[in-house]
Amino acid sequence: MKNKGFLSRDFLIQTVGLIVSVIVVLLVYKFYIWPVSEDIEITNSIQKSQNLDGAFIPERSFTVILKNNEQLACLILMMWASIIMVFKFTKLFGEQSMADRHFLKISRGERIMPEDALAHFKEVESQVRRTPRLRGKILPDVILAALHRFDATRSIQDAAHAVSERCEMAYEQLESDLSLIRYIAWAIPSVGFIGTVRGISEALGQADMAIQGDISGVTSSLGLAFNSTFIALLLSIALMLMVHLLQSKQETLIIDMEDLATKRVITLMKTPAAEGSQISYT
Repeated sequence: MKNKGFLSRDFLIQTVGLIVSVIVVLLVYKFYIWPVSEDIEITNSIQKSQNLDGAFIPERSFTVILKNNEQLACLILMMWASIIMVFKFTKLFGEQSMADRHFLKISRGERIMPEDALAHFKEVESQVRRTPRLRGKILPDVILAALHRFDATRSIQDAAHAVSERCEMAYEQLESDLSLIRYIAWAIPSVGFIGTVRGISEALGQADMAIQGDISGVTSSLGLAFNSTFIALLLSIALMLMVHLLQSKQETLIIDMEDLATKRVITLMKTPAAEGSQISYT
């Protein structure tokens, strides 16, 4: 089975992805978002002072919408989730490439007898051991499980059940691997809501100044509240769409792997004691 410890490939990708996300987003904010938004606010302040008749409409920009720390945190989480999902899509494509490989060297018309199952098992196991890219893949693991069960029980039905069991275990593992992404999908709107609460509380704290006629502080705080929610909801919608696509791809993969294992292994099995009872999956 795959190594799921702290030195596993999945854990390293998650750790490196988080570090890269923090560095990239902070650099973008430091050298673009914060300087540009500050320039726009200074320009708006100068123009407002020059238009005392109240007809001034401040310039709006996506940099102003993104300038607060809550939006920064949401973008870091979104980029982190995107890196993890790109890695998982790459793994799925690697699993799908196994469909082009025939693990059992069986000529046309040949059948897998119970006494031959162990030899075929060792043959597939040797291929996996010699080829690093085959290690941890679903299809060879399912084929090995079917051959091992057939050798142990001499039952085609039990071998078919082993295929279903191993595919179900693989699907549960893929679902478990999505737990971090689902947490991030929950965390993004939560961070946005934190910005909303912070903005509203700051606006209420400046209510006295608004009563005296200076509403700039209140509008700035309300801008934080609504902008953080707006960005968080947009990112959450996009991330949930990506999660849905990934989950759909995983379900299709498991169905394909089970179908391939059934057609290429189970349907070739035969027990000499009961030829007529051979299971047909075609």
